[in-house]
Amino acid sequence: MMDHQHKWNKKHRERLEQIKDPIPNPRLMKLSEYLKGGIALDFACGLGGNSLFLSRKGYKVQAMDISDVAITFIQDQAAKYNLPINARQADLTSLNQKSWDNQSFDIIVVTYYLDRRIFSMIKKILSSDGYFFMETYYQVPNTVKKGVSDQYKLKPKELLQEFGDWQVLYYEEDEHEGRQTIFCRKC
Repeated sequence: MMDHQHKWNKKHRERLEQIKDPIPNPRLMKLSEYLKGGIALDFACGLGGNSLFLSRKGYKVQAMDISDVAITFIQDQAAKYNLPINARQADLTSLNQKSWDNQSFDIIVVTYYLDRRIFSMIKKILSSDGYFFMETYYQVPNTVKKGVSDQYKLKPKELLQEFGDWQVLYYEEDEHEGRQTIFCRKC
């Protein structure tokens, strides 16, 4: 964990020097008509652009990330703007799924983080009629062996195969950007 935490702390320190405010995912923002408030979970929240956005849309947000630099920043932002965000540092690769047994969320957001083991947990802890938004890299032929390791990239149509039995409200594979995005409602 320490190597990953150190790596992400360094990246987030560098990002904090370059940005004024973290921005939410643009596709999540475009889907805001669906966002009516409730309880949200932002996995691998980074500097909290999505968490801050969701809290302003009426959600009580639980934000999690491996980087204590990012979590401290989100906590400071939540306090500064009086937003209902509970941000905590956690290594998502070692989450105990049993500890989530009595939890339920109205929306779960995961952006640019991939650990397929969390898919079953997401399916379990998302409330009926709850929303799931995920966007991350996927394997496009011209990006193979470039940048992000293939183990951290989705296969083509993987999110559709994984969550296709839910009501898919938005799906996109952008080959130019090498990203795959899904927004769906649990049925």
